[in-house]
Amino acid sequence: MPDQHRQSDQSQGRDAYERLILAIREGSLRPGDRLVETEIASRLGISRTPIREAIRQLESDGLVAHQPRIGAIVRKLDYSEITELYEVRAVLEGTAARFAARAASEVELAELEAINDEMRAAVDVSRLYEANRQFHGVILNAARNRFLVKSVEAVQKTLLILGPSTMEEADRAAQAITEHDGILAALRARESDTAEARMRAHIEGGHRERLRRLRMDTAA
Repeated sequence: MPDQHRQSDQSQGRDAYERLILAIREGSLRPGDRLVETEIASRLGISRTPIREAIRQLESDGLVAHQPRIGAIVRKLDYSEITELYEVRAVLEGTAARFAARAASEVELAELEAINDEMRAAVDVSRLYEANRQFHGVILNAARNRFLVKSVEAVQKTLLILGPSTMEEADRAAQAITEHDGILAALRARESDTAEARMRAHIEGGHRERLRRLRMDTAA
């Protein structure tokens, strides 16, 4: 029985972790919001033990911090931290595009084209976000470097703190699709330097939009 309880707590803890990650990604849990174990446990209909484990995992991921007399909160990122994250992301994903230009298969290139066409036709922001995530994921996998994959995933997880994607802005979504076209053209031509440069420019475009939205939120 103790083993069964432990397995149940672990399973519920993983589920709670995924649901909290989703809440952070969608913006229903925002930077500075408190994570109160009793409230979350009541909302999810589970005990506090798996919630506690989920919060510990989020803290390990760098998404949650503990403040004296307040408890666990969703971390806030300042301008310099956001810039540092995007700079690292540009380097890593630019490198992934360089590697993918050499190693991507025809199937992967066709998949990238299909995903970008889906983005062009999408009318739902959540579909845009998911398709964009898939586009970048295919390039990362096509780079054929497991250590690069782990590094990018760590950065992307921290970026979840920033909440909803910049794809919410129609102009940015259209620009991103055009940028994807340019990256894909470089990948098809097997032009490593161009693929890297275009991916870096693409990430920098997202960075500028993110800072613009942050300034607007701060001024509101």
